[in-house]
Amino acid sequence: MTETTAELRESPESTTVVVIGAGPAGLTVANLLRRSGIDCVVLERRTRERVAQRQRAGIVEARAVRMFDSWGLADQVLGSGTYDGLLEFRVDGESHLVSDDHGSGGPRARLCPQQVLVQKLTAVYLAEGGDLRFEAADVSLHDLAGDRPTVRYRTADGALRSINCAFVAGCDGDHGISRAAVPDGVLTAHAFDHGIGWLTVLADAPPPAHPLFAVSPHGFAAHFARGPHASRYYLQCPPDDHPGAWPDSRVWDALRTRLADVALLPGPITDREIFRLRSLVHDPMQYGRLFLVGDAAHIVSPLGGKGMNLALYDADLFARAVRDSIRDHDDTGLRSYSQRCLRRVWNDQEFSHWLTRTLHEAGDDTQSGSFQRGLARARLDRLFTSRNAVRAFAELMAGLNPVRHGSDFE
Repeated sequence: MTETTAELRESPESTTVVVIGAGPAGLTVANLLRRSGIDCVVLERRTRERVAQRQRAGIVEARAVRMFDSWGLADQVLGSGTYDGLLEFRVDGESHLVSDDHGSGGPRARLCPQQVLVQKLTAVYLAEGGDLRFEAADVSLHDLAGDRPTVRYRTADGALRSINCAFVAGCDGDHGISRAAVPDGVLTAHAFDHGIGWLTVLADAPPPAHPLFAVSPHGFAAHFARGPHASRYYLQCPPDDHPGAWPDSRVWDALRTRLADVALLPGPITDREIFRLRSLVHDPMQYGRLFLVGDAAHIVSPLGGKGMNLALYDADLFARAVRDSIRDHDDTGLRSYSQRCLRRVWNDQEFSHWLTRTLHEAGDDTQSGSFQRGLARARLDRLFTSRNAVRAFAELMAGLNPVRHGSDFE
């Protein structure tokens, strides 16, 4: 045994929960645990500046707004971004506005880009005395099947540290160390590749009046707000395409064509990348004292805005389960965590899959054929003409549709 190893084993720190990852999932877990009087330590491998700048999702669904409100956090972490509840579907240049008003009352969805949510969650957590450690390298998880797991890591200055805990929340995404720490054969991965690529472009350009989805034979496109003076655009492309094949002029020409907007104002492009649309579910979402939260357990294709919102749902369930275990010695929530999370995960996967296939197949029949294109167009027509179809769509968008488990926020 080395001297360093001996020191780690003799004098580790101790806490109730170690949270791996300081994205929306990890910071929500940490804040909810603090609100429950439960101590935790958050470990994040990147710098605070890097975490705060990562831009992804932009809408916090109604269910998640209700969740934050129930914990007294909504006004602190969601800001004042307004959202009128209207989505625009532009089919061959013809505009159709669809409301996501679910008719259940209560707060509506909020416009809140991921980086803004992360910044506010970080500020609240630190202001309330939370322990958040950035630049934590070489994180490793040990004794997860025992009563007191150990988390080891290296600080920014190279020192080795060790923390004993009751639970580990794995919130470090699809490529993090949490899921990799689960022994082979424990988790079953259910994966689906849509065979579709998206070029995503962030630009300092005027946002649309409403979130916009465009369908045409030229390929799918979308336009979303990312602040009062910034927009994120999406363009369907081959999944093996390269961002370098999309210079600024080609991007703006394609957007004007697919969005059927010859007057679309360009702006400086600050980021572009290509990613493959895929879906992934790991079952179960827990192993021993390790609980997977958000992208560490599941990936959902972007349409429908379910990725970050599923992570917030997982975080809420996990925090409540830990609270019940510590405060009331009731482990029901911990034992049922995976089952309850996965019920919503599969529900949201189905909705995202439906919307993804519909919007892509309705515009382009080169991959799926004219029959699938006709079916997709029929689904859109039903959405534009049927009140019942709009109501069902709105409930799915709001995240309020599954049967409740005794909580209005599930």
